[in-house]
Amino acid sequence: MDTIFLGVILHFIGSFASGSFYIPYKKVNGWAWESYWISGGLISWLIVPLIAAFLTVPSFLDILRNANSVTLFWTYFFGVLWGIGGLTFGLTMRYLGLSLGMSLVMGLTSALGALMPPIYRDLFTDAKAGTFSEMIANPGGHWVLVGVVVSLAGIALCGRAGLIKEREVPDVTKFESVKEFSLAKGAVVALISGVLSACFSYGISAGEPLAEAAIAHGANSLFQNNVTFMVIMWGGLTTNSIWCLWLNYRNRTFGDYTNRATPLLRNYLLVATAGTLWFLQFFFYGMGASRMHNDASSWVLHMSFIIIVSNLWGLYFREWQGTSAANKGVLMLGIAVILAAIAMVGYGNYLG
Repeated sequence: MDTIFLGVILHFIGSFASGSFYIPYKKVNGWAWESYWISGGLISWLIVPLIAAFLTVPSFLDILRNANSVTLFWTYFFGVLWGIGGLTFGLTMRYLGLSLGMSLVMGLTSALGALMPPIYRDLFTDAKAGTFSEMIANPGGHWVLVGVVVSLAGIALCGRAGLIKEREVPDVTKFESVKEFSLAKGAVVALISGVLSACFSYGISAGEPLAEAAIAHGANSLFQNNVTFMVIMWGGLTTNSIWCLWLNYRNRTFGDYTNRATPLLRNYLLVATAGTLWFLQFFFYGMGASRMHNDASSWVLHMSFIIIVSNLWGLYFREWQGTSAANKGVLMLGIAVILAAIAMVGYGNYLG
């Protein structure tokens, strides 16, 4: 039970980093969105993953050199798709804010990321562990699946509260907390982001041979996914670099990076902080997953904790100012249901 509890705590730390990473971006002054997004991305998708792998996985470069090209391709490819999800995730925060944006994106990501890898193992591999069949064949798996369903119900309640808020809150208040608020644009990019962000979970599954090689080279099992994360992040960096540099060209914002009329040092420190927080979510996710031994439950815990943290930040930043007490009650109910789902998932892992 102590191992499961440790896994839950590690997932919470990672989710807190994820639910908080966008806050430093809100403080960047004088830069276009594409400039601070890709600047932070270089930290989160290139520099910090390299440092993490160097510190935690012996001979990580040898693992990459000797890896099967098919493994590298699919891990990278899912990273490219996840990168599109991450790109549209940033746009979702830009148009909808932390509360509503997180709820819509994470609802889709939670369900797809939790259930598709075990279903894939059932249909396309000879694996005996981590499959959907295994989940439905034992009581622990039943609790995990029920937890997934309950989590989605809680996320739906949070999303429902967000939609009610948009009808209740006057435009002046909306734009005060989310300067570029647009429900139509935000809903479209949230749908794209929710579907493609789940590809990170698929990338972890595709990169399992890299994790096994890390263990074989003497890495602590807590850090077994750090080489896999590097490859996934390269895919994300590819997608986001192409898009953001094109926006820099189109919007003539290349000058942001050296514009002394803006607080350059402060801006770079803010994007470095945001980028580091973005990666830490996966660093601690990998540690938590190594103790949970269940892809579905790890992914649900991660997404559910993110929903809780982001909605609490939304309250703190007054994104819910002007909405009714009854609607805030719906939000709190959604958070309570998510907490119940987390308990179910944890219990299911304990039984397993």
